[in-house]
Amino acid sequence: GMQLGEVVLTKDINDTVANNIFFSKFVLQSVNRHKNHDWGEVCAADKKANDDALLLGYRILSVYTTGETKIWIITEADRSYTTVLFPHEY
Repeated sequence: GMQLGEVVLTKDINDTVANNIFFSKFVLQSVNRHKNHDWGEVCAADKKANDDALLLGYRILSVYTTGETKIWIITEADRSYTTVLFPHEY
């Protein structure tokens, strides 16, 4: 899988993980999917952009949904860190 660097959770993600075991598992599964190049619910163009970014060393953004809740996972271009966030936190 891809190098993720340090995995960082935003405050809102962290608070939700702390209070919700189901959401906590969802975040872990999503990080694993991201690491293994499964970009979740991105459109075809974004899938291709992410696949290219793997080779070219650009930033990668994945999108995962559980029920009404959507999270984004962004790995920086230099692969030093990966952030899990809600779209409203971007």
